[in-house]
Amino acid sequence: MSRQHYLVSYDISDAKRLYRMHKLTQHYAISGQKSFYECWVTPEELKTLKHDITQVIDTEEDRVHIFQLDPRLDTMFFGVAERQSYNPFLIV
Repeated sequence: MSRQHYLVSYDISDAKRLYRMHKLTQHYAISGQKSFYECWVTPEELKTLKHDITQVIDTEEDRVHIFQLDPRLDTMFFGVAERQSYNPFLIV
């Protein structure tokens, strides 16, 4: 299954839900900062992520955005920013 690149951002009003959302998103993230995470996921992982988000957030108070990033477009880097690599294999 091919992976696709997404940016997940969230604004969660409750500390407990914020922590749960942070842990959930980090599971899929290749890089991130505070409430923005780059995720490189398969369609099945995206489906699971979306389902899990609905179990964590309060739909009356919280906000989550999932943006699909176009792989054909160049990424701009400034300062010490650098391209993040994703390598799903670990050789021991």
